[in-house]
Amino acid sequence: MLQAVLDAGPAAAGWSDQCWTLARIAEAVRHRFGVEYTLAGMDLLLHRIGWSVQVPSRKATERDEAKIAAWKDEQWPVIKRRRRTWVPGCASRMKPTRG
Repeated sequence: MLQAVLDAGPAAAGWSDQCWTLARIAEAVRHRFGVEYTLAGMDLLLHRIGWSVQVPSRKATERDEAKIAAWKDEQWPVIKRRRRTWVPGCASRMKPTRG
């Protein structure tokens, strides 16, 4: 059953990281069931059983919560600084600002 293969995770299928891709799933299906799907066909099949390759079903095993918290405290405020306030003008070269 495909659901069991997916639930076992990519590591059980021979990949070292915790990331399923359409190509990896298609290869696992080919090895396990002897059936070949195109990537579009595999995507359709996954959606039919309720899977989406864009949304991880669980957090990565390599995830380090302490490092994530430190990054949020130190780096995020620098990245998320207040934007410049509105300035009159226009981005068009054909319509210069009045001044």
